[in-house]
Amino acid sequence: MIKKLLLIGLILGFALLGKAWYDTMRDPVVHRLTLNSDALDPGTSPVTVALLADIHVAGPDMPPSRLARIVEQVNRLEPDLVAIAGDLVSEKRTATKAYSAEEIVAPLGKLTATYGVAMVPGNHDHWFDWPGLSQQLAQHQQITVLANDAAQFGPLVIGGVDDDFTGRADMEKTVAKMQGLGGVRIMLTHSPDVFPSVPVEIELVLAGHTHCGQIAYPWGGSPATMSDFGELYACGVVEQHGKTLITSGGPGTSLLPIRLFTQPEIWLIEIRPPQR
Repeated sequence: MIKKLLLIGLILGFALLGKAWYDTMRDPVVHRLTLNSDALDPGTSPVTVALLADIHVAGPDMPPSRLARIVEQVNRLEPDLVAIAGDLVSEKRTATKAYSAEEIVAPLGKLTATYGVAMVPGNHDHWFDWPGLSQQLAQHQQITVLANDAAQFGPLVIGGVDDDFTGRADMEKTVAKMQGLGGVRIMLTHSPDVFPSVPVEIELVLAGHTHCGQIAYPWGGSPATMSDFGELYACGVVEQHGKTLITSGGPGTSLLPIRLFTQPEIWLIEIRPPQR
């Protein structure tokens, strides 16, 4: 009886490890959301935004070669804008290999989008080598880094908040930078915890940081969300006070190089003019 129980336990353990590696290494799932915005003129074409978050380049699960394949997947979606919600890198102690800033950024230079790429820093970017990453990002003209700043991308106004988790977010400054720019107003942030402080006139907030728990329970929820609001803003779509928040689980991992009962993901948001 004891041998049978041990054998069952061993089989279940291997099955769980197999499930974890599959959840970690599978191609990102593309989630889609359509929103209507009065900021687009009636009759104009929709605008699409691809959201990437928490790439976390490091071995064994996210070498630059895997990021290059994810970039190809994003390009096939033909987005008008790519928004990157921080954490390009992971310096986790469990990593089997660390990569240089040049190796981390190089695949992102292959991203193609009509209006370019907007990015904000995450906590791991600051902890790793933000000056080095910034220098590499600056070599790619289509990538615009927004750290408590804003810029116009075609019919989109993107405000980029610096990392809230490390105390660098300045919402007031970012909103002020958005003033005078016309179009669909979007706030890009690493942590979703800034959502309550985003003004109601900003229609859409794009975030990451939580990994949707990364290691979750089979029935939903997770032991840790890295959010002060628990599960409220931890994953997916939330609508409050006329604003929409999308928190992406991203494709990478942090602390431990595994996912379990979560999946790598990319969001594709289609923003349409008012419907008749």
